Amino acid sequence: MIKFDKEYFKQVAEEVFRCDSPTGYTDNVISLVKRYVDSYGYETNILNNGALEVSIKGKDSSKIVATSAHCDTLGLMVRSIKSDGKLTLTALGGPSTPTLDGEYCTIYTRDGKKYTGTILSTSPAVHVFKDANTKSRSIDDLEVRLDEEVFSKADVEKLGIQNGDIVAYDTKFTITDTGFLKTRFVDDKASVAILLMLLKYTSEHQIKFKLDTKIYFVVYEEVGHGASMVDKNISEFVTLDMGCIGLDLAGSEYAVSICAKDSGGPYDYELTTRLINMAKENGLNYTVDIFPFYGSDVGAARRAGVDMKGALIGSGVSASHGMERTHLKGIENTLKLIYAYLVK
Repeated sequence: MIKFDKEYFKQVAEEVFRCDSPTGYTDNVISLVKRYVDSYGYETNILNNGALEVSIKGKDSSKIVATSAHCDTLGLMVRSIKSDGKLTLTALGGPSTPTLDGEYCTIYTRDGKKYTGTILSTSPAVHVFKDANTKSRSIDDLEVRLDEEVFSKADVEKLGIQNGDIVAYDTKFTITDTGFLKTRFVDDKASVAILLMLLKYTSEHQIKFKLDTKIYFVVYEEVGHGASMVDKNISEFVTLDMGCIGLDLAGSEYAVSICAKDSGGPYDYELTTRLINMAKENGLNYTVDIFPFYGSDVGAARRAGVDMKGALIGSGVSASHGMERTHLKGIENTLKLIYAYLVK
């Protein structure tokens, strides 16, 4: 069974997490991931939509299987520039917008400039606004205060900022001494690091995959069409994404979640059962769950017409699409399950 290299995970994860990649702005993170995969000696190809495909020849070529993790994250975009020089926003994906009030951010312009700022409520000061504590924190009630001497829309435009520019907010990447990964975008950069660890291990130990395999580092997952570009010849697709925690769900930060059903319906019964049995046989901490308000790259591939069995696994994540957290134990269990499926 694959060994979980905690120090290597920390190294890779920090670099991946700190590379801003809101959905629609992912070339930098894909280039970073490609450099890692190329260094392991695997064949890579950047697809037209920006995703990275890794093609691996297995011991058996009777069918092709696939896995994926998505590199795109939640984010924001400049919707308009106010007369006082503040920026209004539109969401990329579905962030929990109340958690964004007070976050530091970076604005990326289309001519390659970067500016910093802070996302704030439009009633940001308790000494001034009666509704400072009670006002909605919906996307329409947030704005960006730039760290520039700007007093008008014209001042902002002179900086090169325009409608449609990317606004990336701070990840706050932290791994605690107690083993918690607490950061924005555990969904799904933890899975990106897991697949990089898998590829490094199999390369270094010259371990063959069981079947011909495609590994995808996907973009556009957060807006629903990430894996629409996967190879139409794959027979099985096990995507790595976050597991849900809360209410009556069984999910745990210390376990690998195996999803039986999400908002798009049930995952393949036979393949999901096979993964459950692999988790049992390998002594993994796992849960089986229903994710009621959730969609994955398996759903995107299905909608694109791929004839395949589909399944979903991932480390349990607390406070999803907000200030997320998981544990290295959950990441380790997820790594071992995808290894058992693809390699062991």
